[in-house]
Amino acid sequence: MLGQGTGETLYMVGSATLFSYLFGLPLGVVSVVTETNGILPNSKLHSCLDKVINIGRSIPFIILLIAMIPLTRLIVGTSIGSTASVVPLVIAAVPFVARMVETALKEIDQGMIEAAQSMGASPWQIIKKVMIPETMPSLILGASITTITLIGYSAMAGVVGGGGLGDLAIRYGYYRYQKDIMFLTIVLLVVFVQVVQSLGNYLSRKMDKKNK
Repeated sequence: MLGQGTGETLYMVGSATLFSYLFGLPLGVVSVVTETNGILPNSKLHSCLDKVINIGRSIPFIILLIAMIPLTRLIVGTSIGSTASVVPLVIAAVPFVARMVETALKEIDQGMIEAAQSMGASPWQIIKKVMIPETMPSLILGASITTITLIGYSAMAGVVGGGGLGDLAIRYGYYRYQKDIMFLTIVLLVVFVQVVQSLGNYLSRKMDKKNK
């Protein structure tokens, strides 16, 4: 059971992290470049995106998890299991990722962007060759934080039969009072978090040295 629960947790977290960055990274980039002093200023679009991101981050995951059951069932055909859990995990993580990306991009020295503009670089070239590479260490750390957050969220998904270690802890550790199962799931989750954080720190330092 622990092996299956571990596999389901890795599947849920890995898939959710991938899809959340697939949508969240562009969202964060667009939010930055459309600011008043951005390279593609558009106050209306920026204001709209900012509100959407704030609203998405304001909803507690356990409430979102339950509220998304109809949509989850519509998308994957069921509201239980590890695949079904990926849907609310992604929706919860996208605004989180977008805000972290936005924060990282705002750390860039404006002089570098102005220098690229003076050399005739297009907005896309500035994003691709200046903004993203220069913030890569911060983006990697952000990815590790996002993954750790999703590990915690995936455990909460067990409340509604979402599968993974959280489901195992609730069904056996809580409902059946099997404290050994509860203890082992906690240990495994702690190990996952430590591994992800250590890997993120290592890759961030390596990328920072490469940029220097």
